[in-house]
Order: sequence, then C-alpha cells, then structure tokens
Amino acid sequence: MYPVLFRIGSFEITSFGVMLALAAIVGLRIFTSELRRADLPPSAMDAALYGLFGGIVGAKLIWAFEHAATGPFVDLLFSRGGLSWYGGLLGGMGVGVGILAFRQLPLIAVLSAATPAFAFGHLLGRIGCFLVGDDYGIPSRLPWAVAFPDGMPPTTVAVHPTQIYEALGLGVLGCLLVSWRRARVSDEQVLGRYLLLAGTLRFGIEFIRVHQPGYFGLAVGQLFSLGMMLIGITVMRIRAHRSSA
Repeated sequence: MYPVLFRIGSFEITSFGVMLALAAIVGLRIFTSELRRADLPPSAMDAALYGLFGGIVGAKLIWAFEHAATGPFVDLLFSRGGLSWYGGLLGGMGVGVGILAFRQLPLIAVLSAATPAFAFGHLLGRIGCFLVGDDYGIPSRLPWAVAFPDGMPPTTVAVHPTQIYEALGLGVLGCLLVSWRRARVSDEQVLGRYLLLAGTLRFGIEFIRVHQPGYFGLAVGQLFSLGMMLIGITVMRIRAHRSSA
C-alpha cells in the first residue's frame, strides 16, 4: 500500500488522488482521439469535462451515504479514498447526457466514442483504490491475496484484491471497445456491449467483494449492474431491429 506518496508541509499527495487525476487525463485524451476519428464535433468535449466533475461528486456523495454508519459524514466526504462506481457513472453520465442534449449533439455516437475512455479511466481508478486499500474483497488463501493494515477499513487478514481483478477485466474490455470502433461496429452495438460487459464484470466481482447489505440477497452494486446490463441489451436490440427493418 502507498496511500500517501509525499507531503508538502501538512498537505498530503495521495496515490488515490494521483491515479484519479491520471484517469481523468488519460480518459480525456482517449475521448478526444475517438471524437476526431469519428468526425464528431469537438464541442462534445464540454460534456466530458462537466461529466468528469459530475462523476467525482456523484461517486463521493453516494459512497459517503453508503458508509454513513462508519463515521462522520464530512470526514467520509473528504477521506483519502472511497468512490462509488455506480455513483460516479450516474453522476458523470447524467451531467454529460444533459450537456449533450442541451447542445443538441448526437447522443449515442458521442457516448459510443466515450466508452474506451470510460473503461481505461475506470481501470486507473481501480488501481488507485488498491493503492489506498479501499474496496477490497473477502478473505482468501490464494497466493496473491493481500492484507491492507492501513486500508479503508483496515484489515490484517489477506483478502481478494478485487480492485486488481476489476482493473484487469476493464483492460480487456477497453481493448475490445477500441477494436470494435476501429472495425466500425455500429455505435449502438459498441455502447450496448460496454454497458452489458461492464455491468456483468461488476456483478460477478461483487460476490467476492466486501460490500454493504443490499436487497433480495444482492449488493446495491449488483442491482445497478443488472440495470446496466438490461439497458445494454435494449440498446443492442434497438440497433438489431433497425438493421432488420
């Protein structure tokens, strides 16, 4: 674990903050490249910039509300780690879609162009979670299990590094998305596949991740993942229906 990289006086530079900044930079560069490749308006970058801030705010707020029983809300809000995956996706996409609609930009085409950025940015964020010991899994005896004595919360028991599992899955998904876009797979199919596969990945990981109790025997993240998967299938079916009409 490397929760704090260095200090400038009393100000801490955390590994989580650095990885979050890197995720934003890499994501924006990938998105810019995909917009150019698809000949989409450069003004779509505004949606990404506003969505980035919306995603961070949404992710932190939802995480703090989820863990409100573990400490003071303000302390959780300004802690060194802790972001809700689905809170970030809801906040980021909600703000981004609102900007796209306001600017009357092609919604599906722009979201499709953003999918590789979503995957690779999320990957870097998960590495940040690993470095601060946040969002880990249940106890494990596997050789690569890791203990997080200074984690959030701390654990001296070796656990599944679910952050790394998810990062690896997101790396594969990101490469597939780039490949599909290079092969000129339709925007609806690319967006639908992203939603379906990202949702499936998180749904599976939740079975071995420490999480807050949910509903119907499922974690809140799993319920959100099911919603993503359903939307993804719907988007792909709409495209298939149009192609066959």
